[in-house]
Amino acid sequence: MKFIYFDASSGISGDMMLGALLDIGVSRAPFREKMASLDLPVKIDIKETKRAGLRGLKVDIKVQRSKASRGRCWEDVKVLVAKSAFSSGVKEKAQAIFKNLFAAEARVHGTKFEATHLHEAAADDAIIDVLGSCYLAEVLDIGRVYCSPLNVGRGWARGSHGLLPVPPPAVAEILKQAPVYSAWADEELVTPTGAAIVATWTEKYVPFPEMTYEKIGCGAGSRDFANFPNILRAFYGEEKEFRSSRTIYQVEANLDDANPQLLARFVERGLKLGAVDVFLTPVVMKKGRLGTKLTLLADAAKIDALIEAVFRETTSIGLRLFPVERRVLHRGTRKVRVLGEDIGIKIATLAGEEVNAQPEFSDCLAVAEKKKLPTKVITQMALAEYSKKNWRKKARKGRG
Repeated sequence: MKFIYFDASSGISGDMMLGALLDIGVSRAPFREKMASLDLPVKIDIKETKRAGLRGLKVDIKVQRSKASRGRCWEDVKVLVAKSAFSSGVKEKAQAIFKNLFAAEARVHGTKFEATHLHEAAADDAIIDVLGSCYLAEVLDIGRVYCSPLNVGRGWARGSHGLLPVPPPAVAEILKQAPVYSAWADEELVTPTGAAIVATWTEKYVPFPEMTYEKIGCGAGSRDFANFPNILRAFYGEEKEFRSSRTIYQVEANLDDANPQLLARFVERGLKLGAVDVFLTPVVMKKGRLGTKLTLLADAAKIDALIEAVFRETTSIGLRLFPVERRVLHRGTRKVRVLGEDIGIKIATLAGEEVNAQPEFSDCLAVAEKKKLPTKVITQMALAEYSKKNWRKKARKGRG
């Protein structure tokens, strides 16, 4: 399955959500057909546009006549969603979003949930926003959703109840558990529909995280501000390539009666079980006994299996566990040819600048054995060849 990360530094609304998801690469024709099946009096315009010089996809839901002028209650919305032609998964997600909206409005206005009527948030365009977003998430096979802290804007916004402070009361209610802030615009940047969608979907709110993404969808908002782009960016990729936090866990156990051969074997075992690193450190324990400290670093999801392995496969009867912060450079691999053989060069970069290059030892060892040369000679030749290739690349770039 896939993940999606929303950069909501310019706010979020239902139409921005639709634009961002469509822009990832969903065909527009099936989307229009699905929305037409709702038989609502709306026209959907989808077009490329620019906001503060950056491109984005703008989705305009134009209501041709208003069947929802009286507002819709929860039962109206529930029936409409249930009778729609969408999958059960899409219907469940849409009903959860609207349930959050109704609950927020009921609390804000002091009314009973069943008696609460939504106006803007249950109008025809909002029905398209919510069901359309849930449908697109299904098409994109999105499993986990993350979001940045939300820029809600500031000032005043006009709604069906008159002027309201920003964020509007319903938005403030929906976003109780979300990190929010105000910057750059004296406008409402997060709408009730946008807030309900992101609050219902989001697993975790994190500043721009460590991730490897495949595509970026850009959904344009209605306003074109001079000093920042009114665009919602959606970063999309494989779930396994997303790290919501750089915090990992460190597991330690002091051993004073362990067979060194078993410990050496356990290093390999720990790595196979998913540890980021496993290492052994000589220590002096109580009563002057020499021992070994076993240390494992791993993500939270791998901890339980590793702890069980420590207890089952070493002599430990107790260990320590605590979170640690980990920072790593971006890494990649390039190939060079040495004596007719391929050798990988591990590259580490910082802010796009290469700061380290190291030949893959196993490749160098294999070539050294094949050519009957010292491994250090092959390592030196690999580095020299990489440096030569890198110099040529920079020279060509300079001439260009």
